[in-house]
Amino acid sequence: MKNKKETILQNKIIVELCKKGCKVHRTNSGLFYTPYGEKIRIGFPGQSDLQGHRNIDGKCFYIEVKCENGIISDEQEKFIKAMKESNAYAGFAHSVEEALRIVFPENYKE
Repeated sequence: MKNKKETILQNKIIVELCKKGCKVHRTNSGLFYTPYGEKIRIGFPGQSDLQGHRNIDGKCFYIEVKCENGIISDEQEKFIKAMKESNAYAGFAHSVEEALRIVFPENYKE
């Protein structure tokens, strides 16, 4: 279950990416329970919180949002690695700035 701080950060990232010309989708994944106690799995293990594409070139991105003490699971590591290997922009963001660095690396040459 996402904590409130992480949800707030996720929403800030979505707003900034949209302002910069991206289409962004929030992905819900995990194990949920119906009001009757039945388990329902949505998505797949490791699936990123945010995914989308840049309007300027269609390049896809996947962002796993984490607060300062957020734990990265093995499945999340594997998913991000697989997305990078497929030539998508992908990574873990602990701030809006980190998310922008993932999606627009050309603006942050070091």
